[in-house]
Amino acid sequence: MPSDDTLSRVLTIDLTRKEYSIALRPELFEQGLGGTGAGIRLLTETCPAGADARGPDNPVVLAVGPLVGLFPLASKTVAMFKSPHTGNLGESHAGGRSAVSIRMAGYGAIVIRGASKSPVYLVVEDGRVHFRDASALWGLRSSYTVGSVLRRRETGSGYRSIMRIGRAGEVGVSYAGVITETYRHFGRLGLGAVFGAKKLKGLVVIGRRSLPVTDSRAYRKLYDRIYQAATASPLMRKYHELGTAMNILPLNSIGGLPTRNLQAGFFEAAESISGEHLARHYLGRRLACAHCPVACIHLAALRTPYPRDPYFYKTEMIGYDHELIYALGSMLGIGCTDDLLRLLDEVEVQGLDVMSTGVVLAWATEALEKNLISDRETDGLPLAWGAAGPYVEAIRRIVSQPNEFYQALGRGVDHAADRYGGSEFALAFGGNEMPGYHTGAACHAGYVTGARHSHLDSAGYGLDQKAAAAGETLLPEGVARALLDEERWRQVLTSLVICLFARGLYDAATVCGALGVAGLERAPEDLHRTGAEILRAKYDFKKREGFDAAALHLPSRIFETAGPAGPFDEAFLRETVAHYMANL
Repeated sequence: MPSDDTLSRVLTIDLTRKEYSIALRPELFEQGLGGTGAGIRLLTETCPAGADARGPDNPVVLAVGPLVGLFPLASKTVAMFKSPHTGNLGESHAGGRSAVSIRMAGYGAIVIRGASKSPVYLVVEDGRVHFRDASALWGLRSSYTVGSVLRRRETGSGYRSIMRIGRAGEVGVSYAGVITETYRHFGRLGLGAVFGAKKLKGLVVIGRRSLPVTDSRAYRKLYDRIYQAATASPLMRKYHELGTAMNILPLNSIGGLPTRNLQAGFFEAAESISGEHLARHYLGRRLACAHCPVACIHLAALRTPYPRDPYFYKTEMIGYDHELIYALGSMLGIGCTDDLLRLLDEVEVQGLDVMSTGVVLAWATEALEKNLISDRETDGLPLAWGAAGPYVEAIRRIVSQPNEFYQALGRGVDHAADRYGGSEFALAFGGNEMPGYHTGAACHAGYVTGARHSHLDSAGYGLDQKAAAAGETLLPEGVARALLDEERWRQVLTSLVICLFARGLYDAATVCGALGVAGLERAPEDLHRTGAEILRAKYDFKKREGFDAAALHLPSRIFETAGPAGPFDEAFLRETVAHYMANL
């Protein structure tokens, strides 16, 4: 590693004492590469076993990797924490500018410990940490307003990242997220609730440094090759044109798009919420994360007339992608594009995770249909498929929590089903609500076994689709082996904090070349071994905090609704999970 490289510097901030310190930890980045690998080691070191996820002992770890600021699509920050939503490992990744800002501020990781007695936000700049009073920001209705205030208050425009929570994080909704910039998020598993419990309203990181390389000619040659591959790739071009919303129609055509709480895999109104429809009729802007040439972030322009003058409109820019469209579109039977965008905007205002919100509302709608709950629980709100108005109000009540029912919804679908019934259609895995793919056994095995219980862990949906297209029959042991291989390699990519959309560009040879230019020599076999070690370390933490894959509840709905890879049963899924865990 070049001698003046700052990646090994770990900034620790103590909110209780209003102090900070810097330690040199080169082994985190030499052995664990950074990102996920460094993050899980720091979390294990700083989070005591059995810590209260909402208590001061639960740290927030933000880690980046050695390719950040050097190569295209190395653009993510990894957050590690104990999840208030599941009670074990919390891991969330965000794009935007956060990774570059942290690296250019001179750090490989930031660890936030303790809790403030009163609301604060942090500013990290020029080797110092400033503790700012956030009392005036606490309680503001809209996360947009918080971002606007911080942008006006603080310097560093063009060099900074602004991370903050909405009201959902303040009140402790267990799936509250942290918003970075405006349209990127640490969405899943409740980092926003951890911020809220610490009275931490936001974090501003300003970085202006430059980075050295070992061989400038080799660096430029490799950079150009990766850049050209990214911009010329048909898949990357599709990400630029449509974003991940390109998945809506293909999944719908094969019966893999979860609809109305997975009562079906086909949504009759999918065309009106598809990436193609949004691009033709609503697309207002494309954005890119820092150091990314693809620009896969798509913003829809929603024009809303003012009530008293139909010739004047308020235009709002609203981010969308596949998971957002699934969760608040097909999952709720919302086929009107304007209605979908209004729901997405309300979730952004409140600072919630979209996937968990959509699954929670879908469960509540079906529970009301089945008379497990009544108007008394919903406080008169007529939740019904396709009814956007009541859903907008329900999102607000999940945050305002006027009664026990909405308090239960604010703790996730498993908790709500434990209280009111309907666990057979409560779609969560390891406590984390279902993503937007229902393709077959491999898909759901990936949700169960993945360290984050996410579609981003091991891409089981791809195995299902390939098997269905080829007419092949999947076997538990083969599925487990494929998921495990993919998950191990993804630990390498997320430790380097390479966007997983670019996983086809960053093969082992390319990664080794990039690391060499950055001053970290690695062989392909070293990378694969490191990936396996990181995955085991994550599972060690999960097991330490009580996780048991064999004991997880599996909602029967996933076996009842056919997917494109054909039917499967609980025995198949449990055998797959057993093979996976035995070979971890």
